[in-house]
Amino acid sequence: MEQYIQILNYAIPGFLILIAIEFFASKLLKKDVYRGYDTIASLSSGLSNSLKDVLGLTLIIFSYDYMVTNFAQFEIQSVIWLVVICFIFLDFVGYCTHRFEHVINLFWNRHIIHHSSEEFNLACALRQPISNIIAIFGFFYLPLAVIGVPTAIIAIVSPLHLFAQFWYHTRLINRLGFLEIILVTPSHHRVHHAINDVYLDKNFSQVFIIWDRLFGTFQEELESVPPVYGVKRPSNTWNPILINFKHLWLLVKDAWRAENWLDKIRIWFMPTGWRPAELIERFPEYSVNDVYNMEKYQSPISRPLLIWSWIQLLLHLFFMLLLFNNIGNLSETELTAYTLFMFISLFAFTSLMDRSILSLIAEVLKCTIGLALIFLTGHWMNIPGQATFIVGAYLIASLLCTLYFLYIENTAQPDSLKPNVLGLS
Repeated sequence: MEQYIQILNYAIPGFLILIAIEFFASKLLKKDVYRGYDTIASLSSGLSNSLKDVLGLTLIIFSYDYMVTNFAQFEIQSVIWLVVICFIFLDFVGYCTHRFEHVINLFWNRHIIHHSSEEFNLACALRQPISNIIAIFGFFYLPLAVIGVPTAIIAIVSPLHLFAQFWYHTRLINRLGFLEIILVTPSHHRVHHAINDVYLDKNFSQVFIIWDRLFGTFQEELESVPPVYGVKRPSNTWNPILINFKHLWLLVKDAWRAENWLDKIRIWFMPTGWRPAELIERFPEYSVNDVYNMEKYQSPISRPLLIWSWIQLLLHLFFMLLLFNNIGNLSETELTAYTLFMFISLFAFTSLMDRSILSLIAEVLKCTIGLALIFLTGHWMNIPGQATFIVGAYLIASLLCTLYFLYIENTAQPDSLKPNVLGLS
């Protein structure tokens, strides 16, 4: 865990710097690739995923450590060969799991957050899931365990392999010559994120494009077909926690409503998007058919709310790094409480961008937990003294701002611009 935290301490600032560079470059090139609320939603998703990963909020069914201890048949001495073998194998496993996540209803819920942005930029690369709380693909790593690749090598190579997938989430880089044959490039990945019919479920590879070429899932970017981004059933919320479980909620409702018992079971394992015919008629769900006339989701824009949302995001980035670097100084109870506080707080301010009443409910709960932590422990994430007064003042200010944006500023919006106040559409 400490090793991963150290990696994040360098990786997170690096990602933010690259996102800033892309933003300013897009302005110079006069290309609109960023929208304020969308970017905040993407970065908030990255924060929630980092919280889940560092705090180990995942149930592992097939432990790699157990497999390598019990099934290793070889002992490779060369660290270089271990790293090379591990990286290539992780890339192949990544292709396989990525493909499963796209084509099976239940598994799509683990990946939908990554495709939920209707933009395509470096920030959307950070839309990573918290819904994959059960690690179900661990058995894919059995060959590595048999070869004898140590757990420590996996721990080092896995984040490097993940971070290697960041750079190609951009519209600012065109074709890259001979590299298009070997590596996944921005052009390849634009195809993967597009919802045009010709591009759907193509280019699953993560670092080496060779897997798509081998298994028939490769699609070149066509000049005559500009990619349109998002998902076929738009999420229509900026709240990344809701997005993570929206598809699952639809599956649960459909399984409950289905009259045929076979449909109740098979809906989970059918191709992504499949629903029983009776439910399509009785409970229709909007799906994008004409991608070029699709309206991107946008809640009422308010410069004060946008500024406040950026402040919230930066504060939570600071809170997260503070929490990670004080894990060893906190009790398990405190760690659980701070984690709960962070998730509820992320839920609150991203729901506020939707102008949803859910933001007020979450804000009250967040304020209660935060003030209770200060009162009971006398510190904030192991920082005593004035920090507690500053955080206490922030909690009260955050609650008051939520009330202002929901009930005072929002009344000035024309009715036609007001979103569904529950934010559940």
